[in-house]
Amino acid sequence: QSSYSLSALAGEFLGSTRVELRVGAIERLSREHPAQLASHAVRDAELSLKLFESQQCLVRYVEMARVTGVPIDFLLKRGQSIKVLSMLLRKARAHDFVMPAPGPQTPSEDTYEGGAVLDPITGFYDQPIVTLDFASLYPSIMQAHNLCYTTLLRASGSSPPADPSGDSVEDVPGLVHRFVASHVRRGILPLVLEELLTARASAKRAMKSAEGEMKVMLNGRQLALKLSANSVYGFTGMSVGALPCQAIAASVTAYGRRMIERTAEVVEGALFKARGF
Repeated sequence: QSSYSLSALAGEFLGSTRVELRVGAIERLSREHPAQLASHAVRDAELSLKLFESQQCLVRYVEMARVTGVPIDFLLKRGQSIKVLSMLLRKARAHDFVMPAPGPQTPSEDTYEGGAVLDPITGFYDQPIVTLDFASLYPSIMQAHNLCYTTLLRASGSSPPADPSGDSVEDVPGLVHRFVASHVRRGILPLVLEELLTARASAKRAMKSAEGEMKVMLNGRQLALKLSANSVYGFTGMSVGALPCQAIAASVTAYGRRMIERTAEVVEGALFKARGF
């Protein structure tokens, strides 16, 4: 969607046209033909309400509020971080953790390397191209490697942190932080993500047999669960926020780069060679 003006959205989602009024025309109508201006305002209000209904906004807000435990007005007036913070607080309380209250902060100048982006081989293709994607890549990484505030191992002096589990650590380029294995202690963030992704899978399964309003509600719920899970990584990587931790965010992207690069190696290596490319 290139434009989010009311006219563009009404045309895209409702198939309706809207008359644009310039500022000069609005001033003139307010003086000479106020009834026409009022009619135009009513029409705009009706289009806004129809857009709200056609995009299932109320269902999505209700389901997002249920998933994250925040009031609907927070979803409209506040950013993504309040949702993650609310989910963290609920899960931390259930596991006897107390979260620190954020104090005065200054933006961190520290940066970390982001995800891997592979350049495509551009050109005209006369055969279909299969495109594949990782399912919930960053949330899956945080679960698989137990990345959390409560599992981060702190180094003492210049020595690297020791893992009390005794497990061997995979050599991943760019990975400088270590986390306790899940069989030693499950992290709060992985528990939150597990709950979100399990609930999303359940909602998607239920959608297959649902109809009408129930299907609409379930779709709103699975979208809310997906967005909530994808917000957790960004919550940890903020330079200023409720609970920033770039050690977690940098580890997520390091594992992600390795997975994408390894996938490219397999596809471009063994699979291509086996088919004579």
